[in-house]
Amino acid sequence: MKKSLNEIAQYLGGRVSGDGEVLIGGLATLDDAGEGQLTFLANPKYAAKVATTRASGVLLPEGAEPHGRNAIFHANPYLAFAKLLTLFYVSTPAPAGILPGAQVAEGVKMGTDCTIHPGASVAPGVTLGSRVVLYPGVVLYPGVTLGDDVTLHANVSVRSGCRIGNRVTIHDGTVVGSDGFGYAPDGKNWYKIPQIGIVVIEDDVEIGSNTVIDRAALEVTRIRRGTKIDNLVQIAHNCIIGEDCMIVSQVGISGSTQVGNHVIMGGQVGVAGHLKIGDNVMLGAKAGVPGNVAPNQTVSGTPCIPHRDWLKASGVFPKLPEMKKSLGTLERRVAELEVLVAKLAPGETEVQ
Repeated sequence: MKKSLNEIAQYLGGRVSGDGEVLIGGLATLDDAGEGQLTFLANPKYAAKVATTRASGVLLPEGAEPHGRNAIFHANPYLAFAKLLTLFYVSTPAPAGILPGAQVAEGVKMGTDCTIHPGASVAPGVTLGSRVVLYPGVVLYPGVTLGDDVTLHANVSVRSGCRIGNRVTIHDGTVVGSDGFGYAPDGKNWYKIPQIGIVVIEDDVEIGSNTVIDRAALEVTRIRRGTKIDNLVQIAHNCIIGEDCMIVSQVGISGSTQVGNHVIMGGQVGVAGHLKIGDNVMLGAKAGVPGNVAPNQTVSGTPCIPHRDWLKASGVFPKLPEMKKSLGTLERRVAELEVLVAKLAPGETEVQ
């Protein structure tokens, strides 16, 4: 597929500078692009590369210098480039129905144009929307509901009664609806608390590989609309994750925590249980969150503190050995002065 710069600009809502009829057949980075390809500049520190790229066109932010290149100016070139990657390279396979080797129980309700690959297992009482794709090894327990345009990649498990909305993608090896970690002390032993709730994943959510979202003890663990969850994330029972959140890899969120809308959690953030994190909060990588976090702030560190304070503290940390040495020297000098002062005769004002 080839499109002219004019066609691409119209599709993106941008404007062309240079030859709008040049044809584009693919996308590449500033360094690797060649003739017939389009590249983009999102970070101003790489602006000099626009002059040397071999691309036939460059996506640029408004006001950037095109260096004589054919260009499309756009308010958000990074987003525009992502949309073009979808346009040029993402295609939807034709629906193939239930393929040989798939196990689908009698009475399963299924919409149109679904594909169920060999090795997938769909239990009784499951409901599938239209254009659902289940890859090999997917297991849907009894009573699961999937909406339209859901894609579950290889070895995803969705446990009993859980509900997944429309346009949800879940990547390989993720488990939705495993038992929450709940045990009551029984002397020296532990008695398992049955986890009888479910998980509800709302529309337009994407979940990475090998992530686990536990079912609620009694009611619902919920992932709200538009949230994106990376690989290797643990979300415990009865958590509520708000809309349009971004949760990066190796985050762990303890039970019954409520996360607001548009919250961003960096890698390896750890959140204690029964907390409330407000809207528009950013948690820096490896932040430890022991208490509630008010809306509209950025915090970092363990335990987490305002990000600016954490930056100042981080700047001091490498200096601590030298500061300790200086403090030891000062302590010795003060001790010596105290000895000299003690030796002063009454009425003397200086040491001889």
